[in-house]
Order: sequence, then C-alpha cells, then structure tokens
Amino acid sequence: MKVLSIKEPYATLICNREKHIETRSWKTSYRGELYIHASIGKATKELQYNPSLKNFYPEEELNYGYIICSCDLVDCIYMDEEYIDQMKKSKEYLMGVYEVGRYAWVLENIKPLDKKIRAKGKLNIWEYKEKDRDEL
Repeated sequence: MKVLSIKEPYATLICNREKHIETRSWKTSYRGELYIHASIGKATKELQYNPSLKNFYPEEELNYGYIICSCDLVDCIYMDEEYIDQMKKSKEYLMGVYEVGRYAWVLENIKPLDKKIRAKGKLNIWEYKEKDRDEL
C-alpha cells in the first residue's frame, strides 16, 4: 500500500475529515488509494500552535508515528493566484501552505483505520510493507 507521511496535527486533521487537501511543494502523478502516516516529527511551532487550527482537533488525539487512515488521492492541482483566492474562502486555507507554485493534493473517501499501524515513515510517497512496522 502507498503511504504519505504528514506532520501532526495535519495527519489527524485528515483522519478526522477536517482537511481534504494536502499542500506540497512537489507534484505527483500518482492517483489511487493512499495511507496517511502521522510522522514522528512535529510541524513548526508557528503552525503547530496556530490558534485557528486548535478548534479542529483535541491535542490528545494526535498520533505521532502511526498510519492512521486511508483515502483516495484523486487530483494534484497546481496553485495559481486564482486557485489560492478561491481557497481563502474555505477552512482548508488555514490547514495548509497556499502559495503560487505549490500543489494541492485532493483527498477523498477518508476512512480512519480500525487499528493504527506503528511505522517510522519515509519521505515522498512510500510503500508500506510489514517489515516497516516499528517498535517506537
């Protein structure tokens, strides 16, 4: 299964179906089922303690080091000024980095896993194999 590691609180926001767009500096041609992994690394303090985000998740729900949900990656949109202006009208704008030249990865069919999977995570989209299971 393909996996994308995302820093907290963003991975949990996706799992809780609050966030449906993951913003990245790079594009992907991959479309299909994807696991979301909450990486061990934390977001910058500025982003992590953004008071606007605190309304969307309880801190005790963060899932560092676990694959927590599945979803379908259905699109990868290049961000231009028009797209960014459109996103400023939605709560998604608070949950990502919207700048010209970046990409919006559109996620649908988000489903929390019944049992979280402990894993270290990797950069880029990676393939989960049982040997990737970690004793954190």
